[in-house]
Amino acid sequence: MPRRTATMLASLLMLIALLCAGVLIPVPYAEMSPGPTYNTLGEHDGEPVLQISGHKTYPTSGNLNMTTVRVTGSQYRMNLVEAVYGWLAHDNLVVPHSTLYPDDKTPDQLNQETAEEFSQSQESAKVAALKELKIPVGTRVVVASVVKGSPAEGALHAGDVIKAVDGTEIKQPGDVARLVTKHRPGQEVSFRVVPAKEAAAAEKEKRAPRQERTVNLVTGKAPDKRAVVGIQAGIDHTFPFTINIKLTDVGGPSAGLMFALGIVDKLTPEDLTGGKFIAGTGTIDDTGKVGPIGGIEMKTVAARSKGARFFLTPKDNCAAAARDTPKGLTLVKVDTIGDATKALEKIRKGDAASLPSCSTGR
Repeated sequence: MPRRTATMLASLLMLIALLCAGVLIPVPYAEMSPGPTYNTLGEHDGEPVLQISGHKTYPTSGNLNMTTVRVTGSQYRMNLVEAVYGWLAHDNLVVPHSTLYPDDKTPDQLNQETAEEFSQSQESAKVAALKELKIPVGTRVVVASVVKGSPAEGALHAGDVIKAVDGTEIKQPGDVARLVTKHRPGQEVSFRVVPAKEAAAAEKEKRAPRQERTVNLVTGKAPDKRAVVGIQAGIDHTFPFTINIKLTDVGGPSAGLMFALGIVDKLTPEDLTGGKFIAGTGTIDDTGKVGPIGGIEMKTVAARSKGARFFLTPKDNCAAAARDTPKGLTLVKVDTIGDATKALEKIRKGDAASLPSCSTGR
């Protein structure tokens, strides 16, 4: 065989071997890419995303789209060819696998966390929206979690409403720990609670709870020698009417702002969007404060590809979003739900020039 032919054949075989290795050898990376967007004013799987009953609602138009990021699954291992393609792709981001899926957490634990974050974002969106509209929201102290193997296990349950400890009315979560730690380990402490199922039924039917019970527990000893019963107290909210958010296969907290705005729009005579296509992202807390999220660059791409012209951007994400803004998309900086409603007013009035912009820092 001529030397030149042999060299070319060897090179070809080596190239084939490298390509095979690139396809077969997994690498410790995962990929993030633009995900689907959902109009909070519209429908998903044939049902309205926002369902409100017990209060007057108003027609809406346009879009208030929440945005998502698509990620490779926790069990999927990219190969070298996919990783290189992802690095070269403009709209994708390849990151270490452990960034998305920490080694100290199982896939089930991560799924549970994102589901809980999504659920909490919905509750905070409801609270923030109603507060923005000056509609009163009630609060109550509940058992947020129970420590396995603690005195409270089997006696108190997550969702139980704590009415009193040792006969003293509970108004804040901190009251529970304060009253329990007045005891010494081994002493008895008394809880008066509304069981979680009764509390949920009463909330659903908009009535006062009909059932309370007294639970007596013998306190245990914490590592610092304080008396404990093994619960974490938290705040739950009660609403004057029913608001349900119907959206599946989505996790994490980043839809909070857009859910809140959708609720405000449905409860407001004024059409917030003026028929415009607006998308956005951002966590939200009970006070209406908007927080940053991950994957902002991919969310702006997803929004623009669906037709959005304006993107509500958390203040702390502005710098990253402005580095590579899709053509035709205006980034609007927001720090609170109030900022967002004011921006929507300017958009529907055609006053886009005065919007607080990520790119100009106004």
